[in-house]
Amino acid sequence: MFRLKPAGEERRRQFEALAFPQMDALHNLALRLTRHRLDAEDLVQETYLRAFRFFDKFAAGTNFKAWIFRILINTFINEYRRKKRVPPQVDFEKTALSYSQPESERPDRFETDYDERRYADLFGDEVNAALQKLSPEFRMVVLLCDLEEFSYKEIAGIMGVPIGTVMSRLSRARRQLQQYLGEYARGTGTIKPQKPAPE
Repeated sequence: MFRLKPAGEERRRQFEALAFPQMDALHNLALRLTRHRLDAEDLVQETYLRAFRFFDKFAAGTNFKAWIFRILINTFINEYRRKKRVPPQVDFEKTALSYSQPESERPDRFETDYDERRYADLFGDEVNAALQKLSPEFRMVVLLCDLEEFSYKEIAGIMGVPIGTVMSRLSRARRQLQQYLGEYARGTGTIKPQKPAPE
């Protein structure tokens, strides 16, 4: 699927062993961010190409999933900014060097396989529709926290923002989701409008 630049066979093999198990998770996150299948495929392909290019910057034994997720997020942000004509772009050399948390300091959260059914089962159509109403920054933090189960510290590393910003965005995103879902529930009659309190 991906045409990688020529490199040593061992380097390519090591990269594939780490990267290919993340393909479904990356693709589904890309789909939620771009909301377009072809754009999602392009985003994942560009992520793999960039990750392979900077693979020599990845420190063995650190969090590869967070590292490659950050590359996907930054690739998406760069493309989003380009379309919106908002500079500057993310420095991928810096990104490749920036996430090196030791395995021993991280919770063991990355062994569950990810597929589209998991997303649908976890969120459902109504929540999925509400997620699409969020801004890209809010949607990212909800997906990384509530779907991929990254810690606040890991999300901060992936998104390149302080932990406080992660917590603030997550809180605001969840409030917006509650509002959207409340509107949906009232519109379908699941939640009845509250009557004014008697005087």
